[in-house]
Amino acid sequence: MSRYEAIREECRAANAALPASGLVDLTFGNVSVCDREAGVFAIKPSGVAYSALKSEDMVIVDFDGRVVEGTLNPSSDTPTHRRLFLGFPGIRSVVHTHSRKAVAFAQAARGIPLLGTTHADYFRGEVPVTRALTACEISDAYEWETGNVIVERFEGLDPMEIPAVLVRNHGTFAWGPSGAKAVENALALEIVADMAFHALTLDPSAKSPSLALSERHFLRKHGPTATYGQA
Repeated sequence: MSRYEAIREECRAANAALPASGLVDLTFGNVSVCDREAGVFAIKPSGVAYSALKSEDMVIVDFDGRVVEGTLNPSSDTPTHRRLFLGFPGIRSVVHTHSRKAVAFAQAARGIPLLGTTHADYFRGEVPVTRALTACEISDAYEWETGNVIVERFEGLDPMEIPAVLVRNHGTFAWGPSGAKAVENALALEIVADMAFHALTLDPSAKSPSLALSERHFLRKHGPTATYGQA
């Protein structure tokens, strides 16, 4: 048995959850799960249908970008995942999707504003959108530079409090402490994008709730004073 069997299976299960969640079309999405102690992560192989994935298909890549186990090519988005693991040391899993409503905001170069308590339950503020990549960044190490513009956008922000981002004109990335939680955060991102889209359609000048209300909802579920759920 591979020493990486645990992250391989966690990664397979998280990738398999994407189609059922409605977050992906065709094969437009991938999940990675890392083992920080070993300095590696498992990631979906490129172009393989979610229904066909097996645990042994997951590709193991180290934090220097080398494939250390696996016979298939890793996702083309692997350098972006690697950059996020290096830039955000508190995360264990990254999800990339092209979920439709969230991507509409990315294509409009617009962050997803905090307009209600559902958003505040998951994200402590607007979900940000990155700047556009330069022609040089696109022609050079495109996927790595995609990770760089995400990390750049989070200067002054806490990626543990806003566990998602929109990459301008491209798609979404979300993350979390496990594969399952990262997929949940990606689904929450699409849900709040849908809500914001409709709210802004009804009232383009829709405003955020009071800070007291949004903070109450975020802190009910996060941090040392959280009261949501079971111990």
